[in-house]
Order: sequence, then C-alpha cells, then structure tokens
Amino acid sequence: MQKRDSFGTRLGFILACIGSAVGMGNLWMFPTRVSLYGGGSFLIPYFIFVVLIASTGVIGEMAFGRATRSGSINAFGTAAERKGMRKLGEVLGFIPTIGSLAMAIGYTVVMGWILKYAVGSFTGATLSSTDVDGYAAAFGSMASAFGNNAWQIAALALCIAIMMLGIGKGIEKANKIMMPLFFVLFVGLGIYIFTLPGASEGYQYIFRVDPVALRDPATWMFALGQAFFSLSIAGNGTIIYGSYLSDKENVPASAARVALFDTMAACLAALVIIPAMATAGTQLNQGGPGLMFIFLPNLFHSMPGGSLFAVIFFVAVLFAGMTSLLNLYETPIAALQEKLGFSRSKACLSVGIFGAVVSICIQGIVSGWMDVLSIYICPLGAGLAAIMFFWFCGREFVEREVNKGRTKPIFSWFFPICKYLFTPVCFLVLILGALNGGIG
Repeated sequence: MQKRDSFGTRLGFILACIGSAVGMGNLWMFPTRVSLYGGGSFLIPYFIFVVLIASTGVIGEMAFGRATRSGSINAFGTAAERKGMRKLGEVLGFIPTIGSLAMAIGYTVVMGWILKYAVGSFTGATLSSTDVDGYAAAFGSMASAFGNNAWQIAALALCIAIMMLGIGKGIEKANKIMMPLFFVLFVGLGIYIFTLPGASEGYQYIFRVDPVALRDPATWMFALGQAFFSLSIAGNGTIIYGSYLSDKENVPASAARVALFDTMAACLAALVIIPAMATAGTQLNQGGPGLMFIFLPNLFHSMPGGSLFAVIFFVAVLFAGMTSLLNLYETPIAALQEKLGFSRSKACLSVGIFGAVVSICIQGIVSGWMDVLSIYICPLGAGLAAIMFFWFCGREFVEREVNKGRTKPIFSWFFPICKYLFTPVCFLVLILGALNGGIG
C-alpha cells in the first residue's frame, strides 16, 4: 500500500492552515465590516468569537482529520460507524466534500479576476481607467458570462500544478513561500499608508469604540459570521489538512497559531484599506468584489505612488487567494484518492478539468453561487462535522485525540463547550445566514 503523503514540518502545516484561512473574507469583507460597525465596536465581539471558534471548532476539525487519517467522507463514516451507521456517515460526508469542490470552483472564477489584475498592475492595464465608472465598467465586462476565460484557466492551471507535486513538495512549499510574502507585502503597504496625509483619521475610526454599535445585535451577528468563515470551519479543508498531521504535533497550539495569524491578516487588511480610503476623504461602505476591483483601483489611480501600491496589493492578494484555493481543491482530490483509488496526478487532473469546465460556465452567476455555499453548505458542513466528532465519537475518544502531542491535557471544559456550545453555534450561523442573506 502506498504511503500516505504528509506535511514535512510543523511550520509547513501551520502556514498551510493559515493560507487556507486567509482569503477574500479577510481582504474584501473584514475592513468593510470594521468600517460599518463602529471600528473597535466590531473588533471586540470579533476577537471573542475568534477565540471561541479557534479553541473549539478549529481544534476539533484538525483532531478529527488526524484521528481518522482521511477526508470528510471517511472521517464521517468512521465516526458514524461507532453507532452502527457508517454508510449514513459517509453519505453525510459528501456534503462538505461537494461543498468544498463547489466553493473551489467559485473561487477559481475570483482567482481569474485577481490574476488578471495582478498582471495588469505591472503592465498598467489595472489602473488604466480614469474614474470609478470606468473601473466599474471594466470589472463588469470581466465578471460577465465567459468574460475572463484565459486568466481563469491560467489561475486554475497554476493551482493544479502545485497540487500535483503533493502535500509536502507542493502545498507545503507553496505556502512557505506565499504566506510569508503576503505578510511582508501587507506590512509594507501599511507602513506606506501610515506616511500619507489623512491616514490618521482612518486609524482613529478603527480603534474607536462606539457604545451604540457595541449594543447593536447586528454588530455581534456579523462579527460571529466573519470569525466563523474566516477560520475556514466547514467540515472539509481543516479536516483534510489535519489528516496529514503527525501524532507528535500539538493540535490546540497549532489552532491558536492559525487563529492568531488569520486575525493578524484581517487586521492588516483593515489597517491598509480603511486609512487608504481616509486619505481620499472617503468612508469605506463597499465590500465584496466591488471594493477590490472597482473602488480600490480608482483610489490607487489618484494616490501618490498608486502604481507601485497596486502591484504590491494585488500580488499579495494573489498569494492569499491561491493558498485558499489549494485547500479547497485538496478535499475533493483526496476523496478521489481515498474512495476510487486514483493516483495523485489522476485525481488532480480529473478535478482540475471538471473545475475548469464548470467555473467557465458559472462566471456570470458566481456571486449567487458563492452566496448559496457560504450561507447554507459551509455552516451545515461544520455542524455535521461537530456532531460526528463531539457527539458520535464521545468524550474519551475526542480528548485522547486532542491530547496527542501535548505535555498537559486539554482543559476539562473543552469537550462540553464543543458539544453543547460550538455545535449549536454552527447551526445558529446557518439560520442567521438564511434569514439575513448571509453573515459571512
């Protein structure tokens, strides 16, 4: 039997998990949420929820994957087998697996946009318009049906090429390069923005605490959604990365590092984007793709050193997006290897071809596609994983697996918090998202 691939170093695993967590939610949604919900008034509940989710859900999914040495399908099956329901478990495991593939396909469309803008920042094409209407028209043309085929295929081909090299030689090495560079580039952007006139107003806004906003239930609801989705809790990617982890590694410590650096990435984005908007006398009230592909390029065009700023910004975003895309595609690729016995290359090519065809076809509807996945499938997958691990596997099994690699056992209230608080929170996120059109 062929030896299962794995991460070669603790650093490689942690950087890969950070890469899976750091994505578009950190860059085009977190700064907007901070701006709309009172700066520090949003950060307070956000930090609370990050600690809660990292110390329960992230640890749980990492340990679940390591315990079963498999992706969602076999992991769910193994857990359900303890109750004599393996087939049901495997069927339920298909939900987060298909969800990961569908999310990867939607993300491929976005990565095509990012790659085009990153290359265009070098050639000048990205900042070629003269006003916001021009940037909106350019983005609208690119984001239309079949509007960005070549760049999209190029982004996917790069992702699949990395994945064909395997976990240690491909995903781990790519994250060891891209994640440190992402942080270095964004720190550089933050230092540059600090020197611009008017940036201080942005910092004042970020760190102020508005009591009215802090009492607003919407602030807490969107902080919960932001923390939940930012940490990539969906019953798929964190499980599969955990499955490649050695029993000698300390899962709770790894989860804490992932949460720390993911939060740092989000805060860095806010410290760059909100003060940058302040230098132009503009309040940030636009999130999502519009912020990144319309309003920020328009800002870069008018600010001192904007061309260089655009290069650094879009290259950093490309790194963040690619590391997330690697994680999303790994779940279905691993499923083909585990369930159908595909070789690594065959699984990567099969998923890559399928992803290319479907992603090209959904270019015009990608926004709705991603909304359905983030509102319904991701929290459902996280909730099912929590049920399988914390309810089906039981306290003794969970604590034994979480304590592997630790010198001291996990705190005694870890299991009841996971079982009776975190698990219902997953379904609360699902319900709140359905009622509000998404909270992540």
